[in-house]
Amino acid sequence: MKALPSESYAQTVQRNIGAETDMTMRTKSLEKLVTGRRNFLGGAAALGVGAGLSACATTSNDPATEISEITLRDQDLQFIATEETYTTDELIALNAINDDHVEYLKETGLTELGPDRIGAMDEAGINVQILSAHTPGVQDLAGQEGNDFAYRLNKMIADGPMTAYPGRYQAYATLPLQDPEASADELERAVREDGFVGAMTNGFIGSKFLDHQDFEPVLARAEALDVPIYLHPGYPPKEVFDIYYKIGRPGFEAEYQEHIFSGSGYGWHQEVLTQSLRLIMTGVFDRFPRLQIIVGHMGEGLPFYYERIVEDLGEPTEGYLNKPVGQYFKDNFWYTTSAFFQDELLHLLLKYISVDRVMFATDYPFADMKEGTDWFRAVDLPRETKEKIAFRNAEKLFGIQV
Repeated sequence: MKALPSESYAQTVQRNIGAETDMTMRTKSLEKLVTGRRNFLGGAAALGVGAGLSACATTSNDPATEISEITLRDQDLQFIATEETYTTDELIALNAINDDHVEYLKETGLTELGPDRIGAMDEAGINVQILSAHTPGVQDLAGQEGNDFAYRLNKMIADGPMTAYPGRYQAYATLPLQDPEASADELERAVREDGFVGAMTNGFIGSKFLDHQDFEPVLARAEALDVPIYLHPGYPPKEVFDIYYKIGRPGFEAEYQEHIFSGSGYGWHQEVLTQSLRLIMTGVFDRFPRLQIIVGHMGEGLPFYYERIVEDLGEPTEGYLNKPVGQYFKDNFWYTTSAFFQDELLHLLLKYISVDRVMFATDYPFADMKEGTDWFRAVDLPRETKEKIAFRNAEKLFGIQV
């Protein structure tokens, strides 16, 4: 319990009690959300409705030992949160499995883009959220229906929350990726007309990744517009799911556990890292050298595998690619902290990746905003480094100001 300047002992005690009470309330709130998530998934296990859920990995330190540090360090730090999710009733109707899933998605706060979300941002100290449609957006919807749906979602964000709360929301465009040419056009329209800052994709598009030649119009347009593409994970096609994630053990809660296994529990992170490597190894960045890609979840496992990837893939790709494999991760990728509030993972990422390429994110509402900002304020890094991650790098990449 550390006293502030000119603060009496009694005031110090009262302040710390208040902070501890506030943390207890936030902890209970987070536990309620996690419990609701588990109850929904357990009740809907027979239908495998874990789609779009994100695992929040946090430290297990006793909050009581961190109260003083959290409440005193870097309280004036500004934040741009770069992976924050929304949905609409129409999008839920497209992607939800059943009524329980609909209820769950609404309870998380995904559909709320008004005063409640703004209030939570204010409490957490988040200046700006960059919004993205809930996985998988509309990218599995083919034809004109998909094109029209993407346009409606993007216009809803631009004309709704971005207009109602100027400066508090930015957005990634939702793209109808079954139609790459239409996706390129919608990306350009959303950037030029509505001020969007890039696009988000969600894993496989059918049975293809973004490195497939079909999607070169989208990559070329993103490069020409000088906006990034955020690689969010998604669920694999059935043939991949069956090979990698099908368990089929008697008495096993198969659909529920297999979907989490293939999603937030493991598969999502491997899938994004695989897609990132495919973009490098198929020469995408040699053809589009200024293209910028964002990956979340503290690099989706890249820091752990970095040395093995660089060493083992270096020789086979020498002379085939314009640069060493590791250089693309430094020149063409950005990384966010979304849902992985762990000091050791952040320090490992910074061991291999420049601090100028790392950005703050929470993965709201699947992770708690206040928990994320409290964690980052307490991280033991120089103030200049923390400012870069918290908001300055995002200002540079997206051309926005807090």
